[in-house]
Amino acid sequence: MSGYNYPEREYYKQNRAGQWVKKPYDVRVKVKKVKEDAVIPQYATYGSAGFDLVAAEDVVIEPGETKLVPTGLAFEIPVGYEMQVRMRSGIAKRTNLRLPNAVGTIDSDYRGEVFMMFENTIFCGPLTQVYDINGVAPHDDIARYRKGTHLIRKGDRVAQGVIVPVMRALFVESDELSGTKRGEGGFGSTGTRK
Repeated sequence: MSGYNYPEREYYKQNRAGQWVKKPYDVRVKVKKVKEDAVIPQYATYGSAGFDLVAAEDVVIEPGETKLVPTGLAFEIPVGYEMQVRMRSGIAKRTNLRLPNAVGTIDSDYRGEVFMMFENTIFCGPLTQVYDINGVAPHDDIARYRKGTHLIRKGDRVAQGVIVPVMRALFVESDELSGTKRGEGGFGSTGTRK
């Protein structure tokens, strides 16, 4: 266990299923509850790269809207790392909710509450229907929202976080760059088929 500063026989509760895993974590991240009933992140399985981020309150997102969904948590990410906020694949498959910035970055020096930003990409008319994050429309009694509206409920696992190392670059101004076969070709210049 070289490289780890943890006792060899220390165990950690790793996932929602209550499984105990012997491997220590690679990095420790402090988490502060900004809202009393916020949910501390957990990994769904031993092999999960991302941990679940849970909505701390109900948020309604109508077609074309972009809304912030609070986690109720603030993080102390160690220097040299960032926390990426990513879309959960199941929600992306079942709904038209998207993260408008693709991947959100939480920097190591940010100490405020972490939010998940969602955009409802549905474009439709004035008919009424509200969907939950599973793409199901159980909310027929909500008549004030347009068709295609999504409801994120408090307690829904709607995004995932990943802690990743950050490389710092030293930018050096130069009059010339080394040559390559590709050169300045971009935006599809290498083709889509062989």
